[in-house]
Amino acid sequence: MRVLFGIVALALIWVVLWDVFETIVLPRRVSRPVRPSTLVYRTTWTPWAAIARRMRPGKGREDFLSLYGPLALLFLLAAWVSALLVSYAVIQWALGSAITVTDGTASFGTDLYLSATTFFTLGLGDVLPRTPLARIVTVVEAANGFALLALTIGYMPALYQAFSRREVSISMLDARAGSPPSALELLRRHCPRQASETLGELLHDWERWSAELLESHLSYPFLSYFRSQHDDQSWLIALTTILDTAALVLAGIDGIPTRQAQLTFAMARHAAVDLSQVLGTIPITPKPDRLPGSDLSRLREILRQADVQVHDMPEVDAKLIELRRMYEPYVTALSQHLLMPLPSWLPRTEHPDDWQTSATAHHTELL
Repeated sequence: MRVLFGIVALALIWVVLWDVFETIVLPRRVSRPVRPSTLVYRTTWTPWAAIARRMRPGKGREDFLSLYGPLALLFLLAAWVSALLVSYAVIQWALGSAITVTDGTASFGTDLYLSATTFFTLGLGDVLPRTPLARIVTVVEAANGFALLALTIGYMPALYQAFSRREVSISMLDARAGSPPSALELLRRHCPRQASETLGELLHDWERWSAELLESHLSYPFLSYFRSQHDDQSWLIALTTILDTAALVLAGIDGIPTRQAQLTFAMARHAAVDLSQVLGTIPITPKPDRLPGSDLSRLREILRQADVQVHDMPEVDAKLIELRRMYEPYVTALSQHLLMPLPSWLPRTEHPDDWQTSATAHHTELL
């Protein structure tokens, strides 16, 4: 029985260390669906999201949800450490608890205590391995603990740099597309004379942003749970806004070249699909429709008032519907999973941008 438990403990140590390698060291997506880190995210996010759903929408709920992203890393580290501590204790127990105790007799509790003091390299000296094999296990565990903690500490700056790069572009979108952003507002704020050049440059920047989002969030999936500084901003809102904008341009808007819109749409759609898959969400058809016929007519009317010429033909409507079907089920699934709302096609009426409001006051400070 001791041998069997020892083999199981060795296997668990291997699984945990391989998961640490894949999560921290390996800079690419891991397609295996069952992993310790994935299980930790799912088992902790499910009750966290359930509590959030019972809360009234607003700042309190967003503050609660914003805690999960940073805590997820601590949950994962605690799970790794706990699994390794118990596994090494089981191995010492399987070897017959060959340890010397200054006060009392050896037991599994003593093995666990030795494992903890060794893993965290405390070196108290009140419990010592007695046989060569027990000493080897102790040395290996000490190296294990030191390496895991060093990797985790070194891992933090890379994560927050990826988060910061993501948020810079999201913050810049505020003045360009409103708060929260929308495709209509983004197009309306680019006058026709500048649309060909300025909007093309903007879509090019967001093509790169989508590629960086895809690369960083596939390598470190729990970054998806990190929320933006403002409640009406998120990486999902920004991604969907850019997809909506590119879809409108591709469906037919005069004066705007479609090549860059095609490239941006392809990259942003790639990010939406892959992130939906890596987070284990199932595509969902949005209900109610995000852009019913009446809203589409209103959108075209507003754009025409801003001298943006939008085509109004049945084939244009059909193309827009086809493009929307390519990404809306995925962003809808991500929205429901992460509890991040999607942007509306029509912006709020008379709603100031975040840059026009004070962080400490409730009134608007027009600059």
